[in-house]
Amino acid sequence: MAYHSLDLLDKKILKLIAEDARIPFLEVARVCNVSGAAIHQRIQKLTSIGILKGSQFIIDPEMIGYDTCAYIGLCLKNPERFSEVVDELRKIPEVVECHYTTGAFDMFIKIYAFNNHHLLDIIHDKLQPLGLARSETLISFNAAISRQVPISDILVSKDDEKA
Repeated sequence: MAYHSLDLLDKKILKLIAEDARIPFLEVARVCNVSGAAIHQRIQKLTSIGILKGSQFIIDPEMIGYDTCAYIGLCLKNPERFSEVVDELRKIPEVVECHYTTGAFDMFIKIYAFNNHHLLDIIHDKLQPLGLARSETLISFNAAISRQVPISDILVSKDDEKA
């Protein structure tokens, strides 16, 4: 995977928009002490090289009735079926993330369900038919930390702050 070298301005922009995606470009420009056009061009560049991938509103699942969040480790009877299983998982709207993993599980998924009974139905009716050897379910009570990437610690180093 190719990594891109970011200069101080790119790092400052990423830090600002990661903290508040709705911050106006002119406010970013003011904080960075450059023109609005420069910010617009940098955002376009960061998008075109794949560092920024669109924008979205984040919906609070609980506010629309999804009271149960669960993480499920999946062990497949036939690991060669990874792609087929992922294709089937994509068809289950309650599955919001799927990761290939090392360790005890072949895959790890995140699911939102209305309640524990709904979660049980998903596991029994939608996941088990995928050819699981076994699964392990962890229910999340609450997300204590929720962030995308550690922008402030990794992208803006102490040396960058001095510049």
